[in-house]
Amino acid sequence: MTASRLLRLAAASTVLLLAGCASSHILTGTPRAPIDPAQVRVYYGAPGVPYEEIALLETSSGAFTYGEQNKTNSVMRKLREEAASLGANGILFQGTADGYGGGGVSVGAGTGRFGGRSYTSGGVGVNISPRQKQGRGVAIWMANPPPERAPLPPPAN
Repeated sequence: MTASRLLRLAAASTVLLLAGCASSHILTGTPRAPIDPAQVRVYYGAPGVPYEEIALLETSSGAFTYGEQNKTNSVMRKLREEAASLGANGILFQGTADGYGGGGVSVGAGTGRFGGRSYTSGGVGVNISPRQKQGRGVAIWMANPPPERAPLPPPAN
């Protein structure tokens, strides 16, 4: 294999690997100017104030993220970053699911003949990438987001 062909193969592999870690969105509303991801709050139900839907979000934890908590943290961080890039100040979280991945072992062998000589080769490949966690949500924008902690209702008499 020539050096230029090997370089092209390495570049293509890198692009595919990075594409596997990307987040995506489908616009359902009007995006706004990007904001800091730290300003994006996650809601596990309706926030209780009027909101405008901006986009459907989808992401995954990444090919080399180990540990369930790390996978969940990665998904939440990527959802916030994607929402913030669209100007959303909230996410209606829709859940996570285990995706593809997992380990495997492959064995290969080959023979050939060239110039009156015979050649034999063999190889073993090992894949140790963990299963990815995938997450979904809806990017939303609220003019008046609810306070971080809503006040407790007065005691009943």
